[in-house]
Amino acid sequence: MFHHGPSPLWRLLIAVVCAFALMIADAQERHLGWLRATLTVAVYPLQWLAAQPSRLARDLDSQFATGADLRERNSLLESENLALRGQMQRFLALQAENSRLRDLLGSSFKVSDRVLVAELLQVELDPYRQQVLVDKGTVSGVYVGQPVLDANAVMGQVVVANPLTATVLLITDADHALPVQINRNGLRTIATGTGRVNQLRLHHLPKNADVRVGDLLVTSGMGGVFPPGYPVAQIVEVADDPNSPFATVQAVPTARLDRSHEVLLVWTLDSVAAPGEPVQGLGGSAQPADAADAADAATSADNRS
Repeated sequence: MFHHGPSPLWRLLIAVVCAFALMIADAQERHLGWLRATLTVAVYPLQWLAAQPSRLARDLDSQFATGADLRERNSLLESENLALRGQMQRFLALQAENSRLRDLLGSSFKVSDRVLVAELLQVELDPYRQQVLVDKGTVSGVYVGQPVLDANAVMGQVVVANPLTATVLLITDADHALPVQINRNGLRTIATGTGRVNQLRLHHLPKNADVRVGDLLVTSGMGGVFPPGYPVAQIVEVADDPNSPFATVQAVPTARLDRSHEVLLVWTLDSVAAPGEPVQGLGGSAQPADAADAADAATSADNRS
């Protein structure tokens, strides 16, 4: 008369086994990518609503600003604009000089001029995962491996691209590695995340390497993900660990990883030419031999001069 189903313990065990089977299938074969993309589209309105309080707070702050505050901000913006216009003139001259030098070395000078502004919807800054969610996706042309900047420097790269949103892995994530070089002397190395939003670590630098506190790290262009020349971090500590054959070098990211509300999605010339091709992430692929030789020749020429 009464139907008796499986006990709660058996139901729990079956649910756990099914969950592990789905996770393994998704991790190994990527069979559930379409389901994840569909769910992100369905959840997007909730994410958009969750981001509205902070956006409303910024709007109210700008609405209730006093006239004195507005005049002070306007004065600061005018002075910054004047300084930036003066620096831009110098940058244009340096860019032209750099292009001529690369022509002499037989290398091409690639410039990216296509960017897209995106707003942050969600931020995860914990020791195990440093990533943010932005409100632009594959509908806007976003692709996996795409470089992401803020107004100051490199922030990270896209690791998941859904139709309406994208997940950006920050450069401070423990799983992220970024090829960089010291702007002062061209010394190349790898900057890895530490899980802390204000710290990067440089590995495998010999103790006699020409590294100084205050040196600016910029992207080297190696790996084919980030264009060369973008600021990354500033070295704040160079220590000699007697238990290690290498120097202990710490750096602070130049980007405002815990404060930025808008980011820039950057398209390189290669990705614009072939938007459907996936981009290598976290280290990427090596440059062609001729490009590497040209880069080495450029470094040698700088050292000789």
